[in-house]
Amino acid sequence: MSTTAPPQVLPQANDACWCGSGRKYKRCHKPLEGRVVQGEISPYRPVPTHIERPSYADTGQIIRWSEQRVKTPEIIERMRHAGTLAAEILRLAGEMVRPGITTDEIDAFVHQITIDAGAYPSPLNYGGYRKSVCTSVNEVICHGIPDSRALVEGDIINLDVTCYIGGVHGDTNATFCVGEVDPVSRKLIEVTEECMWKGIEAVRPGQPVSDIGKAIESHAKPHRYGVVKAFIGHGIGEQFHTDIQILHYYDPRANTIMRPGMTFTIEPMITLGTWQHKMWDDDWTAVTADGKRTAQFEHTILVTDDGYDVLTGGEGAVSPTAPWNH
Repeated sequence: MSTTAPPQVLPQANDACWCGSGRKYKRCHKPLEGRVVQGEISPYRPVPTHIERPSYADTGQIIRWSEQRVKTPEIIERMRHAGTLAAEILRLAGEMVRPGITTDEIDAFVHQITIDAGAYPSPLNYGGYRKSVCTSVNEVICHGIPDSRALVEGDIINLDVTCYIGGVHGDTNATFCVGEVDPVSRKLIEVTEECMWKGIEAVRPGQPVSDIGKAIESHAKPHRYGVVKAFIGHGIGEQFHTDIQILHYYDPRANTIMRPGMTFTIEPMITLGTWQHKMWDDDWTAVTADGKRTAQFEHTILVTDDGYDVLTGGEGAVSPTAPWNH
């Protein structure tokens, strides 16, 4: 974690690094030029006692149970409410994105509006995660932890919002531009959103979930983009993550058959370079192995009798419908 600002004129490769580590610049901070560097992480934000909490909220321990893959109509309606709320929170959080704001300020905002709505911010203390939203900037693939780093002109940022209300979770995310962003990054964001919708439109009862990954990968590959393999979509309902796995690339072994009443997320992570990743020492933040930028979009999906329903979509959503239908 770096808390020292770099000098206006950077040293030469073999000079001592400006941070005071005693290492050569080329071995210390030079490889991080243009990369996201973690800032200070603020203390845990409390949740009022009247807010209904998921099982992990107090301990951080994830307790899994065998949840029915096909949801009852009553659970689906509760999930629709949770999804609508998550979509609204994501939209409002996205309106905060601008140069100079810190990701911690965005987290504070998401935390407060979530509890004001009577919901629990699902990421908070899930497996020990310390914040109420995931903020993934530039080369960060997913699970970026909000901190004191201020967003700068030209960054891109993914905000991943999940809320727990009525005993169920609603999960959605989108990638936003910070001020003026270069055309390459804008194209990446555009295609990533399209990839998500291609995957959603592949949802059909009676078909294997591998159709979703095939549709996403087929749309990404002509652009020579990478499709991240290590992080996937997941079943969702009374638990944040259930045992349904949604790959965003084609693998014939992903042969779970979609059935009406199933609920899961589709959330492709698309990269300008390699699909491979590295982990930061915090054991949460995943970044592209080559440092190139990545984008992501996500919706919570219900399989219906003749296709799909987007539980986090609609007019108030950041990504309300397929881009080519606008």
